[in-house]
Amino acid sequence: MTKLSVNINKIATLRNTRGGNLPDLIRMALDCERYGAQGITVHPRPDERHIRYRDVCELKPVLSTEFNIEGYPSKPFIDLVLEVKPAQVTLVPDPPDALTSNAGWDTIQYEHFLRDVIYDFKRNEIRTSLFVDPDVRMIRNAARTGTDRIELYTEAYAKHFPVNREAALEPFLKAAQVAQEEGLGLNAGHDLNLENLHYFYSNVPGLLEVSIGHALICDALYLGIENAIQLYLRQLK
Repeated sequence: MTKLSVNINKIATLRNTRGGNLPDLIRMALDCERYGAQGITVHPRPDERHIRYRDVCELKPVLSTEFNIEGYPSKPFIDLVLEVKPAQVTLVPDPPDALTSNAGWDTIQYEHFLRDVIYDFKRNEIRTSLFVDPDVRMIRNAARTGTDRIELYTEAYAKHFPVNREAALEPFLKAAQVAQEEGLGLNAGHDLNLENLHYFYSNVPGLLEVSIGHALICDALYLGIENAIQLYLRQLK
């Protein structure tokens, strides 16, 4: 079964625009679980423009599904993850000022750096995932870092899906095959939505988890969070 992990960054963004605690991030995370989400994802950044480090610490004890923390492995981020001990940490190569994730790791250039970081997480029994492009070389070398999984960066798929969905999917099929050959678990995320998710899920073998935030929260503005989550879950059947 492919799990749906709901990224709640945008909920925190809305809260932070006015200060205070509306919407209540903790309540919304628990509601996402209650409505069927099988995981909660957060991506704290150094400027805390959406998820704050305090949010991460407050979420961990109340969640009952898998908690996934994304981020660039700076010293403060590593310390946070080791303190919270989520089910999974997803490492992304974002610089501090990045608006959103926009590229996968160069696992060749940063192999030794990633290997050291992943070692610390794994010895604390935290599953690791590396955010990567559907590049065969990068996926094969990701296995050399010791990571448990990779998360395929799906922006290119989403961009080209309306034009030619078969061609858009092709590099991701090869990526999934290579991940299986290397013994890597497979996640995916970025710009997946109600239009393109089912085709991706139906055709990419071994897909364990999708992490979806922006599109799902946008749909929730029209449909309500419960209906939106149920519609995304239907795409994974």
